[in-house]
Amino acid sequence: MKALSIDGKRLWDSLMELAQIGATPAGGVCRLALTELDRKGRDLVTAWAKEAGCTIRIDEIGNIFAKRPGRDNAKASIAVGSHIDTQPTGGKFDGNYGVLAGLEVFRTLNDNDVQTQHPLELCIWTNEEGSRFVPVMMGSGVYAGCFSLKTALEAIDKDGITVDAALKAIGYAGTEPAALSAGAPRFAAYFEAHIEQGPVLEDADVAIGAVTGALGQRWYDVTVTGTEAHAGPTPMALRLDALQAATRLMEETVAIANRHAPHGRGTVGMVDVFPNSRNVIPGRVKFSVDLRNIDEGSLVRMDEEIRAACEKVAAVTKTKVAIEPVTTFAPTPFAPHLVDGVRRAAEIRGYSCMDIVSGAGHDAVYVAGQLPVAMIFVPCKDGISHNEIEDAKPEHLEAGCNVLLDAMLRAAA
Repeated sequence: MKALSIDGKRLWDSLMELAQIGATPAGGVCRLALTELDRKGRDLVTAWAKEAGCTIRIDEIGNIFAKRPGRDNAKASIAVGSHIDTQPTGGKFDGNYGVLAGLEVFRTLNDNDVQTQHPLELCIWTNEEGSRFVPVMMGSGVYAGCFSLKTALEAIDKDGITVDAALKAIGYAGTEPAALSAGAPRFAAYFEAHIEQGPVLEDADVAIGAVTGALGQRWYDVTVTGTEAHAGPTPMALRLDALQAATRLMEETVAIANRHAPHGRGTVGMVDVFPNSRNVIPGRVKFSVDLRNIDEGSLVRMDEEIRAACEKVAAVTKTKVAIEPVTTFAPTPFAPHLVDGVRRAAEIRGYSCMDIVSGAGHDAVYVAGQLPVAMIFVPCKDGISHNEIEDAKPEHLEAGCNVLLDAMLRAAA
């Protein structure tokens, strides 16, 4: 069979057309999950999938599956997908690229009269972003059994509207089983193409990231309690300054990540200071700690180090330090044979390629707990995402889609 290449202009034009639904004045997209705008986006993409010869299945959590027949439809599908819901100040590519790159693979196969042995299936997962409803990555989480359908359907937004009601309102409350455990179809493999959402590929001037897995995460709430006192009359040596103690732990969070390079991450993203008055020594500080690593052993050691640091700072500063776990995600390795297929496809095409890890959550991370998974990253401008200025080069999007095409064909042979 001759080498195939996707139509980069068609892919770009589809992305720009979808981006008009919920377009913001600043050039981004606001298309929150299960809103009327989400319905319009779903309607557009499912119409394109039907034009490409796909049959449509919608499950109980509103996930959409567009199936392209294979020569042997008794075989499990090779799946591809992502999401089309966005952040309130989102961009044109996050999630949308993965869905429309999958659709472009189908269109290219149709253009060239290619029928794969396995059927192919395009997945549009519900509420990946979690901007309107939590938990995040809702549709893929239900599919993979990470939480129940009941939990997802009963989730409410800020106006008290449930997911169940929102699905019915937009006409996407399907009847097909949503969870693998309830009889949802099990795919032979799942691929997801995505902008990197970070600066690594652009910094290295590399076109393709072969994603080996996703970082494990451990989140904590840390509360440091001292004593509020007047900033003037209280000598430095006699203070129980909660903020100064907390600052040491914030610095140690970053130091821990650096000690576990190259995949260690340490972030303090939220800080609440009490009483937050200009001339009062802070008596209580609550802050978040986010630790990540691709290696479970390293993540365990990072956990031990932040706990030890809390004990040490409490002893030295004579404050009270409490650390409470909030969320734990184990590192998620992707399927080596599928990742190797991504590398090989990039090499054959002559694209620069490097191994990379995903620091963010994606639908692929939940799915990888149940199925063989691979992700393909392409650069985004300045590594910026979840922002209206999110941008990517057409040639990078085309390259990623060509790699996706080749990797899927290899898996579907």
